[in-house]
Amino acid sequence: MSRTCLALRHVAFEDLGLIETVLLEAGFEIRYVEPGIDDLTALDAGADDIVIVLGGPLGVYEDDLFPYLRDEVAFVRRRLDSGKALLGICLGAQILAAAAGAAVYPGRDKEIGWAPVTLTTAGHASPLAAIDGVDVLHWHGDTFDLPDGAVRLASTGMTLNQAFSIGTTVLALQFHVEVVPALIERWLAGYRLELGGIRGLSIPALRAETARLGPAAATAGEQVIRAALARILPG
Repeated sequence: MSRTCLALRHVAFEDLGLIETVLLEAGFEIRYVEPGIDDLTALDAGADDIVIVLGGPLGVYEDDLFPYLRDEVAFVRRRLDSGKALLGICLGAQILAAAAGAAVYPGRDKEIGWAPVTLTTAGHASPLAAIDGVDVLHWHGDTFDLPDGAVRLASTGMTLNQAFSIGTTVLALQFHVEVVPALIERWLAGYRLELGGIRGLSIPALRAETARLGPAAATAGEQVIRAALARILPG
């Protein structure tokens, strides 16, 4: 029987990307669920071999505008309680932090563009070792406190908590290792209004940086993904 992955997707172009390639190669069946459209309260949080919560433009604290965020946090909390494999990326990492009891709130500024993260000692011993010294794609304005029992894996000067793990089955990444550089135009178009409002940020420059740095980031990102799946999935 094939192993299964449930992915919570908030906007169409922030999909599994490189993760999907690795999972399909490993024989996984992948199912996308869209919060706000699909009923998360009806899902069995422990049914799938891995749950991956993807990125998006919302803030976890905006549940007055997007009430389904409460259902999503509750679903992820049930997944945490199951002890089974769980990965959160960007908004997904923030939802995971909230589900684990930590505060989520706006950061000092938006962190968008290509830059390396600084790995902690634990980070060097984690699946993130492959991105040491490699520029990765940052695209967020919010941040979170480190949940109780979590281990910080990476930081940047702007964002203390860029990645954390809980035990061996839970991994949260604020940055994007999954992005396919050749598809960056989806991001540039999808977030056109956001990008246009950030002083000093140029869409042509971000496009050029992606062309220059993306291939190495994708190679390292795929290594991170393979190592992460090997660690958080049993067997």
